[in-house]
Amino acid sequence: MLQLAFFREQKDRVVTGLKKRNWADDAIENTVNTVLSLDDKRRSTQTELDATLAEGKVLSKKIGDLMKSGNHTEGAALKAKVAELKEKSQTLETQLDEAIKSLDDLLLSMPNLPHDTVPFGKSADDNEVWFIAQDQLPELSADALPHWEVSHKYPVFDLELGVKLTGGGFPVFRGKGAKLVRALIQFFLDEAAAAGYEEIVPPLMVNEASARGTGQIPDKEGQMYYITADDLYMIPTAEVPVTNILRDVILSEKDFPIRYCAYSQCFRREAGSYGAHVRGLNRVHQFDKVEIVQFTHPEKSYEALLDMVEHVKGLMSKLELPYRILKLCGGDMGNASAMTFDFEAWSAAQKRWLEVSSVSNFETFQANRMKCRYRDANGKTQLVHTLNGSALALPRIIAALLENNQTTEGVRIPKALIPYTKFEILD
Repeated sequence: MLQLAFFREQKDRVVTGLKKRNWADDAIENTVNTVLSLDDKRRSTQTELDATLAEGKVLSKKIGDLMKSGNHTEGAALKAKVAELKEKSQTLETQLDEAIKSLDDLLLSMPNLPHDTVPFGKSADDNEVWFIAQDQLPELSADALPHWEVSHKYPVFDLELGVKLTGGGFPVFRGKGAKLVRALIQFFLDEAAAAGYEEIVPPLMVNEASARGTGQIPDKEGQMYYITADDLYMIPTAEVPVTNILRDVILSEKDFPIRYCAYSQCFRREAGSYGAHVRGLNRVHQFDKVEIVQFTHPEKSYEALLDMVEHVKGLMSKLELPYRILKLCGGDMGNASAMTFDFEAWSAAQKRWLEVSSVSNFETFQANRMKCRYRDANGKTQLVHTLNGSALALPRIIAALLENNQTTEGVRIPKALIPYTKFEILD
């Protein structure tokens, strides 16, 4: 959630940021003016309410003095005045609550402001190729198979069985495929631990406050599975419960940086449109992922972002996958992000790039929703900066591994994974 101070002290930044989000000029002007108007209403109502309550308190004391002195007539008159002030204060409290709610609802519906260096753009076509691991992409033989056909040749995962058990988008991994899943998870967790991340085992369901804290509500509630009877949401990523660990917490500067990692299954209702680009493991409803999360001092957050990018680069290199990194434009970033780098692995059989990770800095956007703060050297509380990244999500990583590593004997396992899989060929 954007801070009100931005609208009064950094209005130009708000306007530029919303333009990067492809908001129309009239929508920007109307929204900024509405925010300022509601804030003016909130402030003036609060001031009037405080004055009314103070006046009532003074008069109530006078009434007691008048009654003690026997001046009942004047005391009765002041009682009537106090009653009027009480009624007025109740009206003002209602008006104040309405102004605060309207202001909060408007701010909650607004996206984060992109960093100054985030490029303008409307869609994924406008993203900047920020880094590419290698210029030459692997060429497979003409009979190379896409991963969903590899899974028919070798029993790695079973989409049809998932349909039988649950429905479309719920793959079942089996045999060596199941071992590959466990190997990747443990490999990613070990790498995160070596980088200084504390492992968390989070719940797979969260309450509304947690979903609101990281920005899933009101932006993405349609993508989450909702448990009606218990008023809980299945997590779309471990980012949600892990980031909310520090909701309503005041930290000390010496606590930074705080690094958490977590493996979890993730659940997303939207599975995209039909077609080859969403076949197999390209887009599913349930998947495994290791997430890394950082809480940092605002002056260090972009240094932390690049550190997280380097961490994911290391994972991709050890998996021997050709990859590239995109710096997302303002029109393609998630609502909560101030800057995002997407990692894409090359899928040799499909001859396309597959997104396998997003690494983002949210600056104060999530912290403001969660009231996650730290106390600075002067004793004043400030909002922290939060960051998170996929390190990594399994489905498309497995897709790329199956396609890129096809041989006549089977699918070759990268050297870094062999200590975990205990086999070198998936056959």
